[in-house]
Amino acid sequence: MNYQDALLKAIPGGAHTYSRGYDQYPSNAPQILKSGKGAYVYDPSGEAFLDYGMALRAVVLGYGDKRVNAAAIKQIKNGNNLTRPSLIELEAAQTLISAIDSIDMVKFTKNGSSATSAAVKLSRAYTGRNLIARCLQHPFFSYDDWFIGSTEVRRGIPQHIQNDTLTFNYNDIHSLESLFQNYPNQIACVILEPANLEHPRDNFLQNVRELCNKHKAVMILDEMITGFRWHIKGAQHYYGVMPDLCTFGKAMANGFSVAAIGGKREIMSLGSIEFSGSERVFLLSTTHGAEMSPLGAFVETYRILKEENIGDYLWDYGRKLVQGINQIAKDLSIEKHFVATGIECQPYILTFDEKGESSLAFRTLFLQEMMKSNILFPCISMSYAHKQKELKLTLEAVAKSLEVYKKALKSGVGAYLQGEVIKPVFRKYN
Repeated sequence: MNYQDALLKAIPGGAHTYSRGYDQYPSNAPQILKSGKGAYVYDPSGEAFLDYGMALRAVVLGYGDKRVNAAAIKQIKNGNNLTRPSLIELEAAQTLISAIDSIDMVKFTKNGSSATSAAVKLSRAYTGRNLIARCLQHPFFSYDDWFIGSTEVRRGIPQHIQNDTLTFNYNDIHSLESLFQNYPNQIACVILEPANLEHPRDNFLQNVRELCNKHKAVMILDEMITGFRWHIKGAQHYYGVMPDLCTFGKAMANGFSVAAIGGKREIMSLGSIEFSGSERVFLLSTTHGAEMSPLGAFVETYRILKEENIGDYLWDYGRKLVQGINQIAKDLSIEKHFVATGIECQPYILTFDEKGESSLAFRTLFLQEMMKSNILFPCISMSYAHKQKELKLTLEAVAKSLEVYKKALKSGVGAYLQGEVIKPVFRKYN
């Protein structure tokens, strides 16, 4: 069966996240998946693939962890969604508050976009300002207009909304400082990830914190990806900075649908109801935001992450993987054309053509060759289920793939590439 055609007929883009779209993978990648277990995913025929996408970084312990599943099933048996707040809803909120130093109050939702948009709304309400400053190098904050209007995919978004979001550069404090100078008393918030491709330099995050204090703007740290991977108390603790608001998701419930916004009580409480006479902010209000099974999964995932020191394991695995990949490239004398780099708990690869220019064609070729070893490698997102066996299999596959990569550098990538070149998610035209 041609699943790709069926998916495209039923779902715009063929998937519910553009990062899962067929244009993000080589032509020999599985078109559809049936299940996952540990570090592996399976297609409908039962063929196994070692996975480094891990549900777009949402699975940190491994697919189908029995302990997390049992915690979720327990809450399903309790009714899963009740008329008033549930016990697990309170326990989950208290768990996140105790886990993250900057959080006094928390509100749960089902996806990261809702959480970051809630943070933006709170910031505007708190400051009485409209403009948003967002980090240009951090690829995705929300599917809502305030963010998408600042990307290449602006169709359908009014110009006045596009104008409300400004951009600055990571590790360039002067680019943010100039925004505050050019738009005095207009910027409601600054939103960025604590880190993505690189560590902050020269006290960048602390300087952002100082600028926000100086100009009375809300500092929002989006920890959808960094949360619980960098450190059990968040990347904000790892880097020693206290945001006003922060958002979490991805790894917090091992693949179950949970995201959260949390932060200072004086800001979060604007969305509350007990202050008679004060003007309300209609914050998140979702029927399924506090669904019990995912919150049970979060509480159990957090317990495992903390007790078994999963963060340190991910750093160590990533370090070994990067060192191994770069050694293979060096042994093949292509270390200037293929590089594993980045922060060890979330490394990434860079692909360059024969001229030394960044190349999506060569990236596609590498992913295609990894697929021939049944390794799905859209990014490098390790889980606790990736063990020494998986590391060995991965490095063996990298060695085979880079042999072809080296040949393509000499003979041309077109001689080895079997399908279309993968495309950026954020592009103006299909």
